[in-house]
Amino acid sequence: MDLTLLFTDWTSFIFIAFSLITLIQLYYYWGLFSKLAFFKKYEKEKSQQHPVSVIVCARDEAGNLAKNLPGLLVQQYPSTHEIIVVNHNSQDDTRYLLDEFKKTFKGLHAVNLEQEAIGIPGKKYPLSIGIKEAKYEILLLTDADCVPASENWLQLMQEGYDEGIEVVLGYGSYNKKPGLLNKLIRFETFHSGLQYLSYAAAGMPYMGVGRNLSYKKTLFFNNKGFSSINHLPGGDDDLFINKVATKNNTRIVIDPEAFTLSEPAKNFGNWFRQKTRHYSTARYYKGLHKFLLGMYNVSFFLFYPLFVASILLFDWRLALGVFALRFISQAIIFNKTMKKLQEQDLFSLWWFFDLWMFIYYCIFAPALWKRPNNHWT
Repeated sequence: MDLTLLFTDWTSFIFIAFSLITLIQLYYYWGLFSKLAFFKKYEKEKSQQHPVSVIVCARDEAGNLAKNLPGLLVQQYPSTHEIIVVNHNSQDDTRYLLDEFKKTFKGLHAVNLEQEAIGIPGKKYPLSIGIKEAKYEILLLTDADCVPASENWLQLMQEGYDEGIEVVLGYGSYNKKPGLLNKLIRFETFHSGLQYLSYAAAGMPYMGVGRNLSYKKTLFFNNKGFSSINHLPGGDDDLFINKVATKNNTRIVIDPEAFTLSEPAKNFGNWFRQKTRHYSTARYYKGLHKFLLGMYNVSFFLFYPLFVASILLFDWRLALGVFALRFISQAIIFNKTMKKLQEQDLFSLWWFFDLWMFIYYCIFAPALWKRPNNHWT
């Protein structure tokens, strides 16, 4: 057997595999992510202000509520609305803090829960109680550690509703801080937003984030709430949306004034635990969503090893040419989407963060199979 021919065939196979992986990546950037990059606001036949119930669940969140609750209470929304805070068995000063806020803000409704829900981990039980207590059909959800980016958050999020719309997805960003960890967290958040908002814009919504999410009360009860996922600690946002969101009933709102802002984790350990909880629910997504997300992750993971192998074992000029196609595509899509999501300060280092995501997938891949802990999230 001609060993030279065998070696040449083997190196050709590596380059072909690299080219196919790149082609898959280009499909995601131009076939899906471009939906967000070139997204234009939906045109509505008529403008309407809907009555809205804003719901926040809190456990031992007195410090965050003192800082962030005023941002909800001073929303510039002339139509009927209420702010519901579900105090879930807090042992700190949350109850007393809410009592003080109620003296000034009559639209604040505090629901104090004194007992745990046996067999229902996480915040699905207090959130269900908050939804049950809500007076209005449109529910707008956020977390105690979040604050709206502007006083127009409520107005802009409810504008996403139109004929047949039952779910509105928003973007939850993190505050900009100095340091590499902050940028890594914000890029991962941007990358996640790039995916779920693009999928929704393409007619394949698969998740939302509880920091900035809206849906109708009847949609919740018609689907028996969280009954199918009550045994899981998470999923009150992504798994519920994965179940009920469709091509025709979901919209996205990406106006910068409609974002929410949160404080990022201060160390890698806390961030690791947070992301591990999030990824532990991905196995329960619908089959199509798992396939598309999995194919993107696998192609991303294989791209750099195959690129290096093609450079070393094949024609480096051809390998660089294929690499350039993805590089330019990423630059265009990232530049446009980072501007839309107010993360444009990350663009100068997007190539570094792209390399980091290879390491990121190595770190967090085991979370897809790890059994989640039954902790409040």
